[in-house]
Amino acid sequence: MRSPVGELLARVQGTLGALGLRWYLFGAQAAIVHGSARLTADVDITVEQGTVPTRELIRAMEGAGFALRIPDSEDFVARTRVVPLTDERTRLPVDLVLAGAGFEELFMERARVMDVGGARIPVARAEDLVAMKVLAGRPKDLEDALAVIAANGEELDLDLVRSTLHSLEEALAQSDLLPALEGLLRDARR
Repeated sequence: MRSPVGELLARVQGTLGALGLRWYLFGAQAAIVHGSARLTADVDITVEQGTVPTRELIRAMEGAGFALRIPDSEDFVARTRVVPLTDERTRLPVDLVLAGAGFEELFMERARVMDVGGARIPVARAEDLVAMKVLAGRPKDLEDALAVIAANGEELDLDLVRSTLHSLEEALAQSDLLPALEGLLRDARR
């Protein structure tokens, strides 16, 4: 039997699949899948839009039981590359992030099909999720990254996480991501 989140994700899978779009789950729901003991009230999805117009994507999602959360979505989506929805059945917020070239494509390629509440859907790989959470840098994101690190232990490919964060530092002209990861690794060993 599917959980409410699993049922929601199965509808997303059917809708995006019917449009021929690739996607993956990331954010707090993915952190839960990878071992974070966290309660969350949102679902974050990255979708590779391809040639599907945004209006068509939104209409398809509305047909599957999702409603826009903001009235002027066209301008908002153009500025943020996020389609903010609410699932009408569960009332959960669902953010569709329109993938750009580069890291999101890489994360898409490395996503793995996993069971989430009874639905088999693509989920960001644990290593990529840790990198995303370190990049986000908010306290809750860092807590999620630490929980994923602790839950996955020796199975986590730390060289891949470091390589991804190093590339992100170079792309963003930052130097704080690898030190943040090393701090989390110290905390995980305690």
